[in-house]
Amino acid sequence: MNTWSLLSMIIVVLILLPNLTILINFFTQQAENWAHIQEFILPNLIKSTGLLILCTGILAIIIGTSLAWLVSAYDFPLKNFFKWGLILPLAIPPYIAGYTYNGILNYTGAIQTTLRNKWNIEINQTYFDILNLPGAVFIFTLFLFPYVYMITRAFLQNQSASLIENARLLGRGPLEIFFRVVLPISRGAIVGGVSLVLLEVLNDYGVVQYFGVPTFSTAIFQTWFGMGDLNAAIKLSATLMFIVFAILVLEKFLRGRKKYSYTTTKIRSLQPIKLTRSKAWTAFSYCTFIFSLGFLIPLVQLISWMLLTYEKIISLEFLELIWNSLLVSIVGAAMIIVFAVIIANFARMHESFISKASARITILGYSIPGAVIAVGISTVFIQIDNLLFEFYGLIGLDASLYISTSLFMLISAYVIRFLAIGYNSLEAGFDKVGNKFTEASRMLGMNITATFFKVDLKMVKGPLISGFILAFIEIIKELPLTLILRPFNFNTLSTKAFQYASDEQIHEASLASIMIVIISALAIYIFHQVLEKESN
Repeated sequence: MNTWSLLSMIIVVLILLPNLTILINFFTQQAENWAHIQEFILPNLIKSTGLLILCTGILAIIIGTSLAWLVSAYDFPLKNFFKWGLILPLAIPPYIAGYTYNGILNYTGAIQTTLRNKWNIEINQTYFDILNLPGAVFIFTLFLFPYVYMITRAFLQNQSASLIENARLLGRGPLEIFFRVVLPISRGAIVGGVSLVLLEVLNDYGVVQYFGVPTFSTAIFQTWFGMGDLNAAIKLSATLMFIVFAILVLEKFLRGRKKYSYTTTKIRSLQPIKLTRSKAWTAFSYCTFIFSLGFLIPLVQLISWMLLTYEKIISLEFLELIWNSLLVSIVGAAMIIVFAVIIANFARMHESFISKASARITILGYSIPGAVIAVGISTVFIQIDNLLFEFYGLIGLDASLYISTSLFMLISAYVIRFLAIGYNSLEAGFDKVGNKFTEASRMLGMNITATFFKVDLKMVKGPLISGFILAFIEIIKELPLTLILRPFNFNTLSTKAFQYASDEQIHEASLASIMIVIISALAIYIFHQVLEKESN
């Protein structure tokens, strides 16, 4: 076993350990509140969580797929802008969108205030109340549908034009082509996109807690910190893990075994049809409506709130929030890339069951909600601290929890949660490069490690930077892991924005929220610049 293999095995064990700890404790540990939770709380959790992911999934498919087809198959005003503009809702974390829309729609919000002051119209408050399950579905749909849109549009752009043209020659109309041709061939892409949406919904804590929707994430927090029952929180986490695995199995089933591939090497990309008059206006209006709801309206509202409160928010403490956010995001993303490089290179150089299993385990963390990872990694680090109590005494320290209350635990959780992002980027880069240059270097007498640093790493510089940026964006927006695992008196932009919103200080939360959006948008811009450079 060489160094790459050994390092890969160590990383895989570190990824598996928290999750295995949860599963083992689920079957071995007793929890004093578990019987009560099973009888009175668990059925309601399963019902509300099921409704949440079902409704969000259906709506995300409808919006994401229709927009992907519209942008891919037709030409209309501002189409080139909407290609990228419809991805921008991902720059706004759902919990920030949630409190923003509640601020817009509540009694003192812009809409009701305008109706009262200008037209003397009083509105029944129930019509504007979104702090419920339908409101959570609205928020998740608007700010997560880009997953379905991006993946489906990328798939449709690479499809042969002959499929659509043959359907048109046979006299099929636009709607019939969409339902009988486009949807069947795009099934795999649509299912892949909506599975990411559902995993993000299950991972969320900010929206469901603020909206008062009972889900597994909120129950894990309440059981752990409210009841002080870690074992019951572990059992809830394990139950959520089983639900996630069921979703992943269902995804594989829905993808099916049908594959649609080219039957000729003469491939022509789909040529958009230019829409005219009312049809072009309808397409433009639909895209504008979704873009406005998903990005423009909340951004304008956040800016207006920021202008009211920025003078009392900007301080050394706020600069510290920015520094903390950048620190954990940069360090976490750097560690993710280092680990991803090790595993990706090991999987590339060794065609074996172990290397393939390592690659699959690497992706495991992204499919497990942050609250579950937090429970697992806390359990592991507390046990490590307990084992080190005697050592702490030998070096003159009190017997206390040092590692499990440190920033190291939080960053370790980020690595487990988002390692798949860095790995997928590097795997795609290594697949594109291949092994020919590596083999040539080895034949010239250079060893594996020297070849990697002098040849391979330079050839995957683009994917490496892309993976780092994507991991950075995910970490700076992340909330559940940070809330649970942050050291005492350590806040980030995301936790501070959530704290302000939870205390009903919506205006004060705007500056931290805008900083998250700005940093994420800049990172996305750099990411696209890297992609453009790689494609040229």
